[in-house]
Amino acid sequence: MAGKVGQGGVQQAVMIAPSRRLLAGVVLALSNFMVVLDLTIANVSIPHISGNLGISLDQGAWIITSYAVAEAICVPLTGWLAQRFGAVRCFILAMAGFGLFSFLCGSSVTLGMLVACRIGQGICGAPLMPMSQTLLLRVFPPEKRTMAMGVWAMTTLMGPAFGPIIGGAISDGWSWHWIFFINIPVVIFCATAGFFILRSIETETHKRPIDFVGLALLVFWIACLQIVLDIGRDRDWFGDPWIVMLAIGAALGFCVFIIWELTEEHPIVDIRIFRNRGFSAGVFTLALSFGSYFASIVLIPQWLQISMGYTATQAGLLTAFTAMAAMTTSQIAARMLAWADPRVMISISVAWLGCMTIMRAGWTSSTDFWTLALPQILQGFAMSFFIIPLTSVSLSMVKPEEVPSAAGLQNFLRTMAIAVSTSLVLTLWDNAQRVSRSELVSSLRPDETMHKLSNAGMTFEQGRQTISGIVEQEAIMLAVDYTFWVTACVLFLAAAVVWLSPRPVRLPGQGGATGGH
Repeated sequence: MAGKVGQGGVQQAVMIAPSRRLLAGVVLALSNFMVVLDLTIANVSIPHISGNLGISLDQGAWIITSYAVAEAICVPLTGWLAQRFGAVRCFILAMAGFGLFSFLCGSSVTLGMLVACRIGQGICGAPLMPMSQTLLLRVFPPEKRTMAMGVWAMTTLMGPAFGPIIGGAISDGWSWHWIFFINIPVVIFCATAGFFILRSIETETHKRPIDFVGLALLVFWIACLQIVLDIGRDRDWFGDPWIVMLAIGAALGFCVFIIWELTEEHPIVDIRIFRNRGFSAGVFTLALSFGSYFASIVLIPQWLQISMGYTATQAGLLTAFTAMAAMTTSQIAARMLAWADPRVMISISVAWLGCMTIMRAGWTSSTDFWTLALPQILQGFAMSFFIIPLTSVSLSMVKPEEVPSAAGLQNFLRTMAIAVSTSLVLTLWDNAQRVSRSELVSSLRPDETMHKLSNAGMTFEQGRQTISGIVEQEAIMLAVDYTFWVTACVLFLAAAVVWLSPRPVRLPGQGGATGGH
């Protein structure tokens, strides 16, 4: 039974039994969590994989890059796939493909096989994020839609946070192969349950022609950009001719892609959706905010393990406090959407994240665990109040037939924000370390310091190593603080950008939402 378009332009939910609706919600949220988890679960396992396959760490990085490139390319194709084949059919097939390639990844015995299977995993996993979001809007009635989206949004937060913990624990306790094999039972459950529950809410299909030129341009510019972001830092960015060539290719490819898609009658990616001011403001706010949030997920565990002597599990736990705290406020944020202006919720919560980032900028190399954990926990309480309104309200601004394309573009910008923020924050951190190290060295009084260490019983070499270790630790710490100041500024900018969006006339929890189109 097809859904109908209700008041405010939001598609009405298909009538299914409440118990089946709840199970459908679990399936869709769990599938999203699994795909987002795979973005980071392999990161901490690269040393294990590299040692087992006999490859270098640089070669092992392609295991991450291949998945990210494939996913980034395929996420914006979701709208076209849904219209051509149906959202439910695409979801089931993508889930089955994800499980198959997860098994092949875990069974890989060479780097080439593993990278090829990771590409397949990324291709199949990409539609699952926006498809699960689109299908949730069809399964749940308007009055329960924001709560369902709240649960879905929490999986988006928890995946990147728990990925390093789960990946590290599996690699240390079992074998790196199991970071891929653990997907298989989840896939079997989601694909089987989804097949029996979701068939009744299949979307209408249209035999649209394939935009081969648009598809080729999309693959070209995203692949160039993703490779630049992944290997640019190791190759001195634009000091390397190969990186310069890829960057030029990405820029030219992007410009030609935009022109082609705007003039094509049946575009592979419907970028005309960005004409909607509410949707555009929402997704760009989401990209800025989520990129800044993810920067801390990248930076904090590395700093704790490199400089503070924390284990991977301890560092992962500290990072995960944010997602744990966010779970406690998700339903409160969903209920507030029934009466509050979402722009106020988003702006205040994102500004609060900026304040917590400034709080981190005061960390020192002697800060204890719970002092480090405090801003993580406090930040978590605000996460629901920005991600739930942004993911829910921005989609309610578009026409029902545009929801799959809008969800694909929303998830694409979030995926790209993760890639860009990871590269930028690590580059910023490295540069800040060099500057801080030079400033600290210039302010040292080595003769006086060496005399004191010599009196304490140290040899000359021991004293030199002690001074070098202290300088390195403090340089890293100063660089961490500086990076947090920069990300705080980005968060305050995001808190302002959301006000470019008009206020929805009606919110999802009130039976639909309309915005300026």
